[in-house]
Amino acid sequence: MTTRSCLSIVLAAGLGTRMKSELPKVLHEIGGLPMVGHVLKALQAGGSDRVSVVTGPEMPDLEALVRTLTPAAQCHVQTERLGTAHAALSAKAALANPVDDVLVIFGDTPLVTSGTIKNVRGQLEAGADLVVLGFEAKDPFGYGRLLIEDGRLVAIREEKDATPEERKVTFCNSGIMGFSGKHALSLMEAIGNQNAKHEYYLTDAVEVANQRGLTVLAVEGSETETQGINTRVQLAACEEDFQDRMRRFAMESGCTLLAPRTVYFSHDTRLEPGVTVEQNVVFAPGVKVASGATIRAFSHLEGADVGKGCMVGPYARLRPGTVLASDAKIGNFVEVKNATFGTGAKANHLSYVGDASVGSRSNIGAGTITCNYDGYLKHRTEIGAASFVGSNSTLVAPVRLGNGAFVSAGSVITDDVSKDSMAFGRARQVVKEGAAGRLRDRLKAEKDAKS
Repeated sequence: MTTRSCLSIVLAAGLGTRMKSELPKVLHEIGGLPMVGHVLKALQAGGSDRVSVVTGPEMPDLEALVRTLTPAAQCHVQTERLGTAHAALSAKAALANPVDDVLVIFGDTPLVTSGTIKNVRGQLEAGADLVVLGFEAKDPFGYGRLLIEDGRLVAIREEKDATPEERKVTFCNSGIMGFSGKHALSLMEAIGNQNAKHEYYLTDAVEVANQRGLTVLAVEGSETETQGINTRVQLAACEEDFQDRMRRFAMESGCTLLAPRTVYFSHDTRLEPGVTVEQNVVFAPGVKVASGATIRAFSHLEGADVGKGCMVGPYARLRPGTVLASDAKIGNFVEVKNATFGTGAKANHLSYVGDASVGSRSNIGAGTITCNYDGYLKHRTEIGAASFVGSNSTLVAPVRLGNGAFVSAGSVITDDVSKDSMAFGRARQVVKEGAAGRLRDRLKAEKDAKS
């Protein structure tokens, strides 16, 4: 694409009625991101420099999300739902400003790609006045058919209006349209509502444009990427398509997924080449994994940065704020939250490390707990390099262990431990010879006396 300006109008005023949800439809998530967020990302990658989002009344959460993801975007409220053209014209103020390309796209098509958006814009740059994105449908029933004559799009025929011959057409309308900026507003304003529902349909722009002798074309995308979402069933199907896309991308980028269909990604998961992921792993939002790392089975990662050569799991949980330097090891049934592990540091099993820093080459023994919360505030635990924390130890924050410190097993540590020092924080063992037998005899006698 050249440096053409582009306004994208995102139609996002739909309610969650068919989803039986109080949440606006486009705020339902795919890959941990509201579906409208996927659309906004694709538009940005596709070169759209201006974005207008059409919302419904009283959708503050949607408007807040738009401001977060695309700060320069404008929101326009469609107070009445009178059809797609009426919705697009809710952004009339934005359309009044000169622009080369205008895209109209639905907020519930989260799988549309930047490449497809660039394809639509490329046709506009080549001289088309109106471009409709279509797809070859496996089952075209219910879709508007794109009727092509001599390479030109002459009409979009809805299922109920199509002739038997037209219903055989499998090239269908996705609803995504591109307009030449100089014609967009006038085409939309010319659309009438002479139909059974008395609504203004954006698809009628094709007929208006042809009547004016403008160039009207259709370009093809895939059925998968243009799918819309109206029900929870469709939401789940779209999620699975998204996951398949992410799995394929990971493997094509040089990662090994031992059981691809059991691995779940978020929209922003980043795996470097050479990563190995075992079965039943979930990547929640905000995860980066460097090359050579292995994520073992049944692990859950969120908001974590995993360094080169690290080993995580099986059955590990990395929560937000976790940073693992190279060759660190987090083993089975270990939970880490808002903590850093230095190079080669390890917690191999059955531990909780939260609000802490663990120095390089340190070892956290099984059953160790950092007590970071006092009921009101969070406190940090600092563990120096090459330290050893014995099994079943409790570190009561705020507390600091110096480099090379040694904490004996079963200790409760409430005070700082200086460099190369050894700390015992447990009661001294006392052995009373024969006391166990005497206790059993007494308890048996008491039981017999009651029976």
